[in-house]
Amino acid sequence: MIFTILTKGRTILVVGTLFCLTSHPATSQAESTTNSQEVQAKRNKQIVTAAFDRWADGSSDFFNEMLAPDIEWTVEGSGPNAATYRGREAFMSGAVRPFVSRLRIPVRPLSKRLWADGDHVIINWEGEAIAQDGRPYRNRYVWIFRMAGGKATEVNAFLDLAPYDDVLRRIPAPGEEGAQ
Repeated sequence: MIFTILTKGRTILVVGTLFCLTSHPATSQAESTTNSQEVQAKRNKQIVTAAFDRWADGSSDFFNEMLAPDIEWTVEGSGPNAATYRGREAFMSGAVRPFVSRLRIPVRPLSKRLWADGDHVIINWEGEAIAQDGRPYRNRYVWIFRMAGGKATEVNAFLDLAPYDDVLRRIPAPGEEGAQ
């Protein structure tokens, strides 16, 4: 084939032209997909950043605002409070409300860093609260959101479960008699 190409000058031109015509649409599609993913990532990052800012200011109900009703939220790790919750209400009643009910001052994000790639947003943040007994609660988190339609549909949450578990163990839930 190389010999044929070298001996027929016109064939080189035709092969070169065909190559350019057939490779151009694939390149355009790849560029279009990349641009679409970049736009999606930027939009998702803006949505999550704005929601975290409102939470830090105390002016939002972050979980109801950000989580899809059919969310799958996984608290990674081991111990009694590592679990997967299917549905926003299951997550709220199983993880959020039992914890929040033991706090005098709710958790607020103090700092955050966000990265986005397509439909995923990664949030590395630090939070602080005051428990009902006056002791501080501090923790660091990494949440990986899979976004769809401006809401998180799947979350993998990483945090130090020891301080979280300690608040649940140390502070009785409202209506419970005595310490746990």
